[in-house]
Amino acid sequence: MMKKVLLNFILFTTITSLIFPYVMNGEESEEYDFTYPDAVRGIYVSGKAVGSDRFNSLINMVESTDLNTMVIDVKDDYGNLSFKVDKDSPYHSVATNDIPNPKTLMETLEKKNIYPIARVVVFKDSMLAKQRPELSFTENGQVWTNNNGEAFVNPFEKEVWDYNIGIAKIAAKMGFQEIQFDYVRFPEGFEKKDKILQYSTGDYESLKMNNVKKRVEAVSDFVAYAKEQLEEYDVDVSVDIFGYAATIEEAPGIGQNFSRISENVDVISSMIYPSHWSNNYFGIPIPDKEPFRLVDEYAKVENGVLSKLDNPPISRPWIQDFEAPWLYTDGKTKAYGVEEVEAQIRALYKNGINEFLLWNAGNQYTQDVDYLIGS
Repeated sequence: MMKKVLLNFILFTTITSLIFPYVMNGEESEEYDFTYPDAVRGIYVSGKAVGSDRFNSLINMVESTDLNTMVIDVKDDYGNLSFKVDKDSPYHSVATNDIPNPKTLMETLEKKNIYPIARVVVFKDSMLAKQRPELSFTENGQVWTNNNGEAFVNPFEKEVWDYNIGIAKIAAKMGFQEIQFDYVRFPEGFEKKDKILQYSTGDYESLKMNNVKKRVEAVSDFVAYAKEQLEEYDVDVSVDIFGYAATIEEAPGIGQNFSRISENVDVISSMIYPSHWSNNYFGIPIPDKEPFRLVDEYAKVENGVLSKLDNPPISRPWIQDFEAPWLYTDGKTKAYGVEEVEAQIRALYKNGINEFLLWNAGNQYTQDVDYLIGS
């Protein structure tokens, strides 16, 4: 047992000694002239899209509309870094060439007056899970994966925290003005797995509380720790969170407590896609078919929750610019075009929420949308 503890300590020391000289070795951060917009109105852009011919069309879309922001993958949904790093970096093995020249990217965004936000996917990380199974969840000696074949790493493990915050620090030094943490949670449905999977609860083992509360503590503590660690980098910190987390005290499986996370971020970004709510939520038979009503009802709830905080963050929800054919067995999928996207925007403005982000995994966004409609 002592040998295992010593080995884990050595591995942790090695990783952290690599991370922190790399991102805190006295090098000056890149200096760019970015100004926070009147209100962030942005789109998600994958690392692969940045490195493709399509990037110019996305730039043109933002320039020619009232959009002003790009949320760009720095660490993606699989755990890959979107750009190359030095060979002595702890992230060298997960680095890709999706963004071939990060400096050129930042210079382009600065020239075009597009506000840059770095997306860092935290606990969904197949790459780190496979490299370090002891930092993951295992079942019968194998790294556990969900129905999509994706693995998660363990939010109880502080080594995982530092691994991701190290990436956030690199992004901050590159010139990104905000770090947006995504998948700040346990796997969906974890309450049905926590007695089956093998994993460490780390420093939370001795806490006198049930597993649900321990998960909430770990996730909330990570957010507070990340905010503290990034303080000296003069970047905003945001977290993506399930919309339904605002409507309940806390999400029992995934460990998200909307209020506690909101207390420790500059921006909270609820994912409120109408397609992602169950039928009859807010009394709406099929939320995907009623985007205005869904967003309107959600915004009322969120405003109520945030109003109770002493220092509430900016609300900047993710809204839907994609279709959800999996919801429709009759083949008549609800189309999402100008009317549906604008409906969500109008509902936000109606409720005093002036910032938003559009999600489309393939970065194919609806044209001719009025992003100020109802403002």
